[in-house]
Amino acid sequence: MTDVLFSTDALYDRVKHVVPAVEWPSFAEDIAAIEDLKRTRSAVVLAHNYQTPEIFHCVSDIVGDSLALAREAQQVEADVIVMAGVHFMAETAKLLNPARTVLIPDLRAGCSLAESITAADVRALKAAHPGVPVVTYVNTSADVKAESDICCTSGNAVKVIESLGVDRVIMIPDEYLAQNIARQTGVEVITWAGHCEVHERFTPQDIRQIRVDHPDAVILAHPECPPDVVDEADLSGSTAQMLDYVTRQRPRQVALITECSMSDNIAAANPDIDFVRPCNLCPHMKRISLRRIRHALETMTHEVTIPDDVAARARVAVQRMLAV
Repeated sequence: MTDVLFSTDALYDRVKHVVPAVEWPSFAEDIAAIEDLKRTRSAVVLAHNYQTPEIFHCVSDIVGDSLALAREAQQVEADVIVMAGVHFMAETAKLLNPARTVLIPDLRAGCSLAESITAADVRALKAAHPGVPVVTYVNTSADVKAESDICCTSGNAVKVIESLGVDRVIMIPDEYLAQNIARQTGVEVITWAGHCEVHERFTPQDIRQIRVDHPDAVILAHPECPPDVVDEADLSGSTAQMLDYVTRQRPRQVALITECSMSDNIAAANPDIDFVRPCNLCPHMKRISLRRIRHALETMTHEVTIPDDVAARARVAVQRMLAV
């Protein structure tokens, strides 16, 4: 164990502001093993911003929001991609890297948004609104993407919709994201009643209480939050846009209205900024752990596969998004 701790000292420096020293030995062995396995397997780990700091800062090769991971997945040269995120993200990585092995460490790492809509639901929407383009959030299954015209993320949804040059779109499945984006674009948006189980729990009163308790805090809300929550915040943006704001503007105190680990990961690299943490945990993201990433690489499980006909159609929608 002494050798393992010594070999991971430099990695601990990255997270020492958010991971107590007493906890590090419980992580170090798995981190060292994962690093060895990545070399042996010619593997990379992609991690979403909602992963815990010991994953995000210590074993991940590529990090970011859904858009960044989708873009970077195209540049991967490894044989194996491990997605430290949820299942739809692993599917997206597979769509863009069909010849590579993509692993998801826990098959139960799902998403309330992805589970809120099916391909049959999309076909019914298209039948009810013929000729209206379908803009589909990346937080969906490959089957749903395959029924769509173009994908989007919370970070590029405005650009994607404006690129279509139409007055009306179907935007699925996040109802609140669609409502928030509609207010920015002026385009009529037909919505679906899907919600993120993390962001839908925030309320306007939560924001007002932060202002009472922390009057100097800048409040940034994710656009998956209800519109009345976004209205109470100072700014709204994707996780990548939140990170960009904090690192560029460097507010003395900030509250991120999103998943808990987002604040931890930014705080690890910015110890001089005070983070108010009114956060909610994503139970699906938290199914991914160092131990499960290690097991995935040791056993090459669980491999993500997509039927060829579905993949071909879904890939078009994702690639159209990336081209915007």
